[in-house]
Amino acid sequence: MFLKSIGVVSLILDIYYNSFSIPDVHLGPLRLMARVLLFVAVVVCSLLLLNGAHAAQEKNWVVIVAGSNGWYNYRHQADACHAYQIVHSHGIPDEQIVVMMYDDLANNTENPTPGVIINKPNGSNVYKGVLKDYVSDDVTPANFLAVLRGDAEAVRGKGNGKVIHSGPDDHVFVYFTDHGAPGLLAFPDDELHARLLNKTIAYMYHHKKYKKMVFYIEACESGSMMVHLPPDINVFSTTASNPHESSYACYYDEKRDTYLGDVYSVSWMEDSDQSISHMKIIEFQGNDTVPIGARQAVSHNTFRDAVPSPDVPFVILSRQLQKAQNESQARNIRKKLQALIEIRQLMELVVQKIAKMATYSEKQKIRVLNAQSLLSQHTCYEAVVVAFKRLCFNWNVPKVSWSSPDIITSYYPRQRDAIKNSHFASALAHEISDISVGKIQHSLQNRM
Repeated sequence: MFLKSIGVVSLILDIYYNSFSIPDVHLGPLRLMARVLLFVAVVVCSLLLLNGAHAAQEKNWVVIVAGSNGWYNYRHQADACHAYQIVHSHGIPDEQIVVMMYDDLANNTENPTPGVIINKPNGSNVYKGVLKDYVSDDVTPANFLAVLRGDAEAVRGKGNGKVIHSGPDDHVFVYFTDHGAPGLLAFPDDELHARLLNKTIAYMYHHKKYKKMVFYIEACESGSMMVHLPPDINVFSTTASNPHESSYACYYDEKRDTYLGDVYSVSWMEDSDQSISHMKIIEFQGNDTVPIGARQAVSHNTFRDAVPSPDVPFVILSRQLQKAQNESQARNIRKKLQALIEIRQLMELVVQKIAKMATYSEKQKIRVLNAQSLLSQHTCYEAVVVAFKRLCFNWNVPKVSWSSPDIITSYYPRQRDAIKNSHFASALAHEISDISVGKIQHSLQNRM
């Protein structure tokens, strides 16, 4: 286009200068026309040059994160690998893509096809050629936020140190997949809280790190991560769930004994005919009665095997029990199921005791436990999460499967005995009081 424009200008210049050899009777009109055409051509050519320079400056950056590890969480890293294949095939160069994943699946002893990860039944290998910029213990909230900020110094010596170098004309696409809870997203050994994510987005906006930014988040209660973002900072987000519900796993694979994908993620990826590099905000907006992003995220699949993410370990073990080949195998699976049930009951007991100590009546306790209020006291909430992990259950350790029957006997006996005497619940209640008595009471009163 640019070369053609140069040719047109050259032709008009020829007409203009050759007009001097034309007899005077015809000179005036022809020279005037040549001047007009020359002016128009110069303007058009200048605009093309400006647009070309602007287009050369625009870049698309992609950050893909799978925040879990372990075989029963197979689907999250499969989602992430698939997402990489999509953006890579749509022309975004690897130097503008950052991938964070634990990378413990392809060569896992439970993988019947070593070196292969699939995201749907009989699917292609989405692991082949995938970037692994940050793996294992380098998959952390701090590294993720540093990548977004473009803070190379903060990730020096971690992973390959790659960050996004986005600018004011660039588009940033962030895809995260893992577990979540109100106001937080899980990583293998830590959590990312909404307050810190929003703080990083605000930093990027004020430092002109993007023109438009799009977040796709696959996690339970993931809708709670973006509710407090300002409406005028050119950030669009779509999530797998609202602030109060679970996300859903899908595509159970009998050969691998795990789920291959998540409903929300599989939906947008299988409907990704349109290039990510040409995404526009308006193209992801439906009418007021349709959740944001639903138009593009709707899949033709019905996902009849979809299950809430918290139930995945139970369903996997139940399916294994159904195809147990002998009584010894079945007995071992039943032990694992019983261990999971006891763990869940243990956690529920702790939460109920905490709620009882933090409220004034049984009626108020029930209201608090059943409330679905939006999280607003983020700093206080973060402190309570830390206290709960330290005093009750650290869901990041030990590094064994939740389905192990040894957990109850080897890791939780102290907690279980203490819970019977209300020691842990009492300690946490006191810790909460120390954190912020006023905020807790204010929050409880608002829920009544």
